[in-house]
Amino acid sequence: MAEDKEQQIQETRKRFTQEYLQDKADKYDSRDVDRLQTDDALVENYLMWRHCVTEDALKMIDESLKWRKEIGVNDLSESTIPKWCFETGATYLHGYDKEGNKLLWLRVKLHVRDGKTNEDKKKFVAFWLERYARREPGKLLTVVFDMLDSGLSNIDMDFVRFVINSFKTYYPRYLSKMVVFEMPWILNAAFKIVKSWLGPEAINVLKFVNKNQVQDYISIEYLPPHMGGTDPFKYSYPPLPDDDFQTPLCENGPIASEDDSESKLSESDLRDSVDSIVPKKMSINEDQIKQEDLDKNDIKQKNNRKASTVFKGPFLHISPAEELHFGSKESGERKCIIVLSNVTKNTVAFKVRTTAPEKYRVKPSNSSCEPGSTVDIVVSLHAAFVASLQDRFLVMAAEMEQPSSASTQELAQFWKELPRSKVMEHRLRCHVIENSKPSSLILKSNTLNHTIPDSDDLHFKLNQLLETNRRLEARIGRCIWFQHMLAALLSILVAIVAAGVYKMKHQDC
Repeated sequence: MAEDKEQQIQETRKRFTQEYLQDKADKYDSRDVDRLQTDDALVENYLMWRHCVTEDALKMIDESLKWRKEIGVNDLSESTIPKWCFETGATYLHGYDKEGNKLLWLRVKLHVRDGKTNEDKKKFVAFWLERYARREPGKLLTVVFDMLDSGLSNIDMDFVRFVINSFKTYYPRYLSKMVVFEMPWILNAAFKIVKSWLGPEAINVLKFVNKNQVQDYISIEYLPPHMGGTDPFKYSYPPLPDDDFQTPLCENGPIASEDDSESKLSESDLRDSVDSIVPKKMSINEDQIKQEDLDKNDIKQKNNRKASTVFKGPFLHISPAEELHFGSKESGERKCIIVLSNVTKNTVAFKVRTTAPEKYRVKPSNSSCEPGSTVDIVVSLHAAFVASLQDRFLVMAAEMEQPSSASTQELAQFWKELPRSKVMEHRLRCHVIENSKPSSLILKSNTLNHTIPDSDDLHFKLNQLLETNRRLEARIGRCIWFQHMLAALLSILVAIVAAGVYKMKHQDC
């Protein structure tokens, strides 16, 4: 099966070169062509989206690459897009749905239909999609249309069609679902057109929800208050609001932030921070050291069974490559180890951030790794919490000029002065292990799993009800028209009879 897939990928590349590149290479950005020739996952996405029909996949690749050059996707940045696009807050990335997919928010009431700015808005959406695709390749995305307080003046069907086509053609296999929140009834006709654009296969990704139903797809921790959630996030720019990662707590408490490097630490606080970050020669209870080593070895043995892949970055190799495995309350696994290996000839500074700093303790979370050495980072889940698919970890690394380990304050100053372009970033998601689950919980889980088809069935029945309602309204309209016609005919008849009676009276006279 893998060989057949590889063969089809190579065949697709060969045919694209022969049928589309010869004498027409100027239609595409050379960077996109190079990526197509080297990125197997990209070609596979096009093939899978077109049901492994090579001919259809080639047409899709051609359309996608021409669009990328036309709009200049590879060169989109904060400096090339008008500042008002960022300041409006109509489109941004923030939070995760219940399946762990990133949320792309489209606040429809902040969109104003204007042909003069339409191209800028399209480039802005392309900027976010490309940014996400490069940071999280292959990870699904959930689009939230927040339509509360929106009306006809906010709906630009050309813009909506662009968003739909972005997922159908330009970013295949990235769309998880589209959640439409509180759609006004007056826009029913408009979104029937949207359904036709999605096509019969993609129609199931469209979810119409109200304040009570939206929590079926998104937890309250990532919903704003007007949707019944508790997320305190408020959009502001700058900076870009797509970074939900925060500094976690180290084993002994909060670590010093790089933004607070000028603040003075007390001697005891500094000692605690140094203990968790910089190895020192000091008298520590040997039994405690042995116990920590035993715990770390035990975690390593468990991780080795799961971490079969390694992310190979320019500064660090990181294992596991994609997921940290935590247990549920029943399975009981509360700790994971992230192994960092320095593959450079210089000292590498690193720090770990997370989207749920209140849940996890990370030790060390801000330190350095000497050339050729390895550092084990212990990630512990707090007893009062459970791991979630929405939780993410970000490992940041950068080369340092100094030959030896740095102190806490030196690291803080280093990160403060370091340009973002010199930072290596790698993201890890959480995976919840559900082994050794009691039968009662399995039964409960199975019961919950049946709510999904029930929800879809309810959505289908709701659509049927709306269609029946539309037909009923049409019939009522026809009845009213007939009533008006009948009333007019009766009025004419009464007038004719009255005229006849009046004429007869005058003849008798």
